[in-house]
Amino acid sequence: MLGAVLLLGPACAGSGNSGESADPGAPSGSPASPGEPADVATGLEVPWAIGFLPDGSALVTERDSARIVRVAPDGGTSEVGTVDGAEPGGEGGLLGLAVSPDSGEDPYVYVYYTADSDNRIARMRYFDGGLGEEQVLVDGIPKADFHNGGRLAFGPDGLLYASTGDAGEPSRSQDTAELGGKILRMTPEGEPAENNPFGNLVYSYGHRNVQGLAWDADGRMYATEFGQDAYDEVNVIEPGGNYGWPEVEGVGGGADYVDPVVTWSTDEASPSGAAIAGGSLWVAALRGERLWRVPLNGGGDDPVARPEAFYVGAYGRLRAVAATPDGGEVWVATSNHDGRGVPAEGDDRILGIPVGD
Repeated sequence: MLGAVLLLGPACAGSGNSGESADPGAPSGSPASPGEPADVATGLEVPWAIGFLPDGSALVTERDSARIVRVAPDGGTSEVGTVDGAEPGGEGGLLGLAVSPDSGEDPYVYVYYTADSDNRIARMRYFDGGLGEEQVLVDGIPKADFHNGGRLAFGPDGLLYASTGDAGEPSRSQDTAELGGKILRMTPEGEPAENNPFGNLVYSYGHRNVQGLAWDADGRMYATEFGQDAYDEVNVIEPGGNYGWPEVEGVGGGADYVDPVVTWSTDEASPSGAAIAGGSLWVAALRGERLWRVPLNGGGDDPVARPEAFYVGAYGRLRAVAATPDGGEVWVATSNHDGRGVPAEGDDRILGIPVGD
C-alpha cells in the first residue's frame, strides 16, 4: 500500500488550471493529463451530488436550497422540485442523490437529506420533468451540524450504498449496531442486503465521515474519507471491514483495522465526491481546492499509483464528481457558496473535464 510519505511531498502539489500533471517525475506510461475544464452549468447554490438520467441529462442536489435541478447536456437548467423535509444547517441539508440504474424512462431518484431530527434516505419517481411522492426508506441516521456523511451510489451488484458520518460522536463509528460512521448497503427498497456482515444495514464501520463512493471495472469499491487533524484517506472497502476511527487516523492500525491505500494531509484534500473514469479515481477536494487523480493499477496489494493534483486553487472548493455515461468526461461541482469558500462570478458551477474513455 502507498504510505503517507509518498503522498505528502511537494511533487503532489500542482498549480494553475493548465491541466498538467502535478508530478513531473511521473512515469512515461502514466495517464494523459485531463483536458481543459469548461462550464456546463453556472449559477447553482452548493451543488452536492450529480446523478445522470437515461436521456444523458443529470439531476443535481443543492444542499442549502433543498432543490433538485436538472442539467441538460447543453447546460440548460430547470428546477425539478424540492425535498420539503430537508432542513439545511451546517454541513447538513439535501445531500446525496442516486438514480436507479434499472428503472427505465421513469426512474426512481434516491436522496439523502438532513431532517429536523435525523438524516434520512428516501426515493421518488422522476417523470414528466418532476418528482413523485416521497417514500422514506431509512431514517434514524444520526445528524449534527457536522459529519453527516450523505453520499448515495448504486454498486455493480444493483444494491444501494450510503455513507454516514459519526455526527460528532466518534465512539458510534465502532458500534456496528449504530448507523453513524458507516457505509450502509441495502436493497432498492431500503432493506438490509442479503449477506450483510452484521445482519443489519451496516457494510463497513470505523469511518469518520465518508463522502465519496466509486467502483472500478473489477467491482472493487473505493471510499474517500475526511480525517481530523492529520490524514484524509482513500480506502478500499471490504465487507465487515473496520477502518479504525476513532482509534486510528491514517496508516498503522495493525491487524484489527484496514489501512487506507492513499493518505493526504488535511490541507491538501478534505476529499468529497469520487468517480472512476479513464482508468483513474477522481477525487474532489474541498479545503485542498483541487481535483485529485489516483491512477488505478488493476488490483493486487497496490491497487493505486501516486496521486496527481490538477487545477489547484483555480476553481475554489470542489464537492462532487460524476463520470458521464460514456466515460469520456467527469462533471465536477464547485462548493464556493457553502460558507467556507470565496465565490467567483458564476459560482457555483459544474465543470465538464475530458478524461478519455
